[in-house]
Amino acid sequence: MATILHIETSTKVCSVALSQDGACLTEEVDMTGPNHAAVLGGFVREVLSFADSHALPLDAVAVSCGPGSYTGLRIGVSMAKGLCYGRGLKLISVPTLEIMCVPLLLREEVEEGALLCPMLDARRMEVYTAVYDRALRVVKPTSAEILDASSFDSLTEKGKVYFFGDGSSKFHSLISGTGRGNAQFVDDVIPLARNMMPLAERRFLQGQTEDVAYFEPFYLKEFVAGKK
Repeated sequence: MATILHIETSTKVCSVALSQDGACLTEEVDMTGPNHAAVLGGFVREVLSFADSHALPLDAVAVSCGPGSYTGLRIGVSMAKGLCYGRGLKLISVPTLEIMCVPLLLREEVEEGALLCPMLDARRMEVYTAVYDRALRVVKPTSAEILDASSFDSLTEKGKVYFFGDGSSKFHSLISGTGRGNAQFVDDVIPLARNMMPLAERRFLQGQTEDVAYFEPFYLKEFVAGKK
């Protein structure tokens, strides 16, 4: 049985959770942020206290690896590395955009052949996005995109595409009234530690862990730099 502590700090929301065999045992969430530096340590202490009081030895720490806030990711990854060094644990990284797909797959009837397009808000009309199929296979890798009315035409012409995340409202406003019925928008989807659980569990079982000393997350600024 794998017991994993999960840390998600890629956006303004800060969350920590504990899972065993992919099931949530306890979680802490702050949505008033960004308060990561102030609340993350306390959240981790609470979750570790729960694990210790229930005699649950940790196997790994999972952390959201971006794209996301530079400060948020640094705080989350630093905490994850410290735990791994201090307790001799394995480190698992999970892409933020992939994490965002999990609640959609759990709560929505995503039809066969539909694609998932999470979007993180950047500045102006820019978002950070990727496209996945229902099995979370990458259809379009993570990139920075400047949105216009024709964005994702090649995908929506072929079938349903679900757009969600705090950047999707900008795209919704661009194509509103254009008759693009295959573009479906889902509100209130944010990355949370509890949604990392099935993804981290799978990576743990497959031995997909990181080198604690050299691991770095994917910061939003790296995608901007890559376009120059």
